[in-house]
Amino acid sequence: MPPEPQAGAHANASAALHWRALEGLYASAPVNGLFASRLEIVGEGASRIVFDVTPSCFHAAGAAHGTIYFKMLDDAAFYAANTLVTDRFLLTTSFNLFFTKPINGGRVIAEGRWVSGRRRVLVAEARLVDEDGDEVGRGTGTFQRSRIPLSSLEGYNAGLRRALA
Repeated sequence: MPPEPQAGAHANASAALHWRALEGLYASAPVNGLFASRLEIVGEGASRIVFDVTPSCFHAAGAAHGTIYFKMLDDAAFYAANTLVTDRFLLTTSFNLFFTKPINGGRVIAEGRWVSGRRRVLVAEARLVDEDGDEVGRGTGTFQRSRIPLSSLEGYNAGLRRALA
């Protein structure tokens, strides 16, 4: 079941600021400097990551290594879940993934969607779609609130500042 819409213009404006701050947090992560990717929060409980898979991501047989699938799926599910948590950074506690087709390069879209939970543990899923529109992977994760306030993370604050400018 999708999340219930928030009431009122103020709530919608606050949600949009949180989403832009999450996008800033993603962009600030040092690991994301290794990949050509961009996060978009597309709504409450929904994220999208555009990811260019290049030969630098390949295993010895010339297709994307499984770590790339995990990175894209985990990030998309994580950020979909974190749209519902405005005060704390979430931590991945488990993640199941399924490989359905090799990725031989090109643009891949990771679509994340919140499934359930709002308090202590949240569940979200993600799927990967290649340039041909084929699903190439799918995963489901559980995420738990950490003790880390989002407001203590510079990337989150930088995204918030950009949104307010």
